[in-house]
Amino acid sequence: MKNFLAYTLQRLGLDHVDIYRPARLDTAVPVEETIGAIGEMVQAGYVRHIGLSEVGPETIRRAASVHPISDLQIEYSLISRGIEDKILPVCRELGIGITAYGVLARGLISGHWQGAKGPGDFRVRSPRFQEGNVERNLALVETLREIAATKGASVAQLAIAWVAAQGDDIVPLVGARRRDRLSEALGALDLALTPDDLAAIEQAVPKGAAAGERYDPKQMAVLDSEKSGVGEG
Repeated sequence: MKNFLAYTLQRLGLDHVDIYRPARLDTAVPVEETIGAIGEMVQAGYVRHIGLSEVGPETIRRAASVHPISDLQIEYSLISRGIEDKILPVCRELGIGITAYGVLARGLISGHWQGAKGPGDFRVRSPRFQEGNVERNLALVETLREIAATKGASVAQLAIAWVAAQGDDIVPLVGARRRDRLSEALGALDLALTPDDLAAIEQAVPKGAAAGERYDPKQMAVLDSEKSGVGEG
């Protein structure tokens, strides 16, 4: 961790990074050792805050026992709500924020899905995009489109705003390859969802409504966040 941090700072031309987080759990190394090493870099001034990514509640507690954890980067969207049962409560107990990626489920609930872009596209292998599943998931999108229309918003804006509405400690992480998609995503900041709106969205896309897991079985098996019965979706 220390070596790669040094390489990162050199490439970026910086003397510190604001937040440094392992992208996944290294099962060969106790998390306490990893966080302890980054903690030494905090003391040295090279790192401001420590984060985690895709880990479960037990790992979060173990990491936080070594050094304060600033945030957990993890998938969270209308159709990926597994963190709600165990992971989110632990994070809130420990004062750890959520950096939510996949808020549009890799384009599936963006309202713009047009199919995978070729053999190198992750979605070619993703269960939620497979024949039989993708049709069911896109049907959910159409119910969201009806709700979005009543708000003068797009499906993507509704999905992003829903994640943001789940708490001030949750920050939706949105990626965009085009300026118009970026402008659309930023429009979610102006979309205020009322309790009635949230209830309508919940009814349209209830927890566990998605067809298919978010990763294939091999990848799911190595995700620490999926090993503790964290919940559906």
